[in-house]
Amino acid sequence: MIYADNASTTKISESVLAKMFPFLQEQYGNASNLYSFGAKAKRAVEQSRKQVATAIGAEPSEIVFTSGGSESNSWVFHSIAALYEGQSVHIIISSIEHHSVLNACRALEKRGITVTYLPVDNNGLISIADVEMALRPETKLVSIMLANNEIGTIQPIAEIAKILRARGVHFHTDAVQAVGHIPVDVRDLQVDFLTASAHKFHGAKGTGLVYIRSGIDLPQMVFGGEQEHEKRAGTENVAGIVALGYALNESVSEMLDEQKRLNELTQATAEGLQASIPDIRINAENAKRLPGILNITLPDVSGEAIMHLLDLKDICVSTSSACNAGKDEPSHVLLALGLTEKQAKSSIRVSYGRYNTEEDVRIIVSAIRESCKKILSAKQEGFM
Repeated sequence: MIYADNASTTKISESVLAKMFPFLQEQYGNASNLYSFGAKAKRAVEQSRKQVATAIGAEPSEIVFTSGGSESNSWVFHSIAALYEGQSVHIIISSIEHHSVLNACRALEKRGITVTYLPVDNNGLISIADVEMALRPETKLVSIMLANNEIGTIQPIAEIAKILRARGVHFHTDAVQAVGHIPVDVRDLQVDFLTASAHKFHGAKGTGLVYIRSGIDLPQMVFGGEQEHEKRAGTENVAGIVALGYALNESVSEMLDEQKRLNELTQATAEGLQASIPDIRINAENAKRLPGILNITLPDVSGEAIMHLLDLKDICVSTSSACNAGKDEPSHVLLALGLTEKQAKSSIRVSYGRYNTEEDVRIIVSAIRESCKKILSAKQEGFM
């Protein structure tokens, strides 16, 4: 099998699995217990917290572990609503945010909170001027994702942060797709909140984090015990937290070489497809993008049909975010770029990762080319 959907999830690395496994069978103590067996688990959790803090330029006390990016994003948004309960609250986000952000905002709108959804250009880039113009006296939060999960566009977070810091507006960035793949330093970005998820950088599913800038006190997320700075009660997922720390450390240590390699794979894929398929479109082609992500629109063919034909060849690609893959709807991200509904439904995302090779590129390019020919031939013969 060739797995080219790493923007959806990644394979846990062998070395990370080896670090994680003892906490499932041998050192399975509850990190909240005071005896030595539990204390070993607690030390492992705190070691991971230090690893994460070092990787993103934070302090360990600013890191709270969660079950993943969606929970982390939801906590930030609902916390803002709780912090300013009884006041007029306005939130600004981009129109291409992940569904965990979009749906959190839609839920808040039902509670009377006003949300502005900013447009992007045809490369998926937010306008700093648009952010500034959208600000109101009652704006309490701006949330712009660091890098998009479907097209890979990287946003000017630090530049936006300067404007918001001067206005005293809280700033959150969903960095789920970015952390572990490009340099991320919360001090340079000047954000108040940052969210990430382990399974995007070869950690285990079911573990994520929120960075909360020191001095900001968010309401408790889960009630019960005193775990996670008394913010998220419940027995810690020690094995997952350990995996997260080591996976992030491993990804950061390999980042520069991996960026170069992945950019070469995506470039070779784009060039191979452009040479063999007329009128192919590379979405967000002129944007600064995450390494490894390539979103393409194929003329006159269904992206879903291509995906299924590739699946028959044991090749995994996607047509949109995994969170929306079960719906017969065009990608909201591609529509925001200005694509028509037909074009959006004719698009696929190829996302390479640590375990992909140049041979994978050759096979994928050939398979997409042949699949397009098969579909167009069937159309001409009246079968589609």
